[in-house]
Amino acid sequence: MSSPLRISVAKRTAAVAAQLAELGRQTFHDTFAADNTPEDMADFLASTFGPEQQLAELHDPHTTFLLAQMQQEFVGYAKLRLHSGLGLEPGKEPTGRLEIERLYVQHDWIGTGLGAALMRRAIEEARLQSCRTVVLGVWERNRHAIEFYQRFGFREIGKHAFRVGQDVQTDLILRKGL
Repeated sequence: MSSPLRISVAKRTAAVAAQLAELGRQTFHDTFAADNTPEDMADFLASTFGPEQQLAELHDPHTTFLLAQMQQEFVGYAKLRLHSGLGLEPGKEPTGRLEIERLYVQHDWIGTGLGAALMRRAIEEARLQSCRTVVLGVWERNRHAIEFYQRFGFREIGKHAFRVGQDVQTDLILRKGL
């Protein structure tokens, strides 16, 4: 019997962009609203997860979205960026690197293995693209996510600033060799 979970590469359509915008807003809000001011959260969500912004990201040739569906409902996603310079010294060539810019699942699906399935599929995509390295940024205060990434072999290689509205936060940069 096959699993009802389906992870696929997102189609580059306005309808998918609208669904991604909604899922992105919802999952980011659910994950971080308690730790940010309502103003900073509203500013970040408006500037990051509009349908037009998502459509532009879908059409970026270096960006791939993986969508997780259960019974025709989007329940999680990952945004992957090929040739990312995250964590590289200035002047270094970013070829052979894939960044997991976002990996989120709906709150009700946390702990079900959906995040792990998305991560395995993201790593598979990196291998299909002949990448040697996978990198990502994670908020230094998000212990649950840091532990999740460490279980997949990611290790800290640096830090960088991440702005949510007017609040400048610190993200850890994690790396995994393939």
